[in-house]
Amino acid sequence: MEDSKKQSDSSSSSIDATPKVTGIGGVFFFSDNPKETKEWYSKNLGLETNDWGSTFESRDINNPDKVNSLQWSPFKKGDEYFSPSKKEFMINYQVQYIEALVDKLKENGVTILDEITSYDYGKFVHILDADGNKIELWEPA
Repeated sequence: MEDSKKQSDSSSSSIDATPKVTGIGGVFFFSDNPKETKEWYSKNLGLETNDWGSTFESRDINNPDKVNSLQWSPFKKGDEYFSPSKKEFMINYQVQYIEALVDKLKENGVTILDEITSYDYGKFVHILDADGNKIELWEPA
């Protein structure tokens, strides 16, 4: 009984409450024709695609009941969603404690492009990295 209490105490105290990136949430890139690009990937590489691209699901190794997802999405070349970055790609990072992370980023002088926005599937905010790449931060619901 005492051993199980020690195990329980140590596992509950090992929760990491650090505001940080926990994984990749998505890969977004420009395409001259996103519809044809999705069709090509579906036909040739077997991706199951929909209007937004393709979603890859995996289990969290530390919490096997939790399902993580990674979104793969081609965007029409020049789409304003990537602005103000001039790059042809954008990475979505999955994060924990997004509000505290944004506070930390502000303290560090990082350019925050918008306010945290909440949806039924999570919270989002956009920043610029040191190279001017637009980064999407996502805390899943």
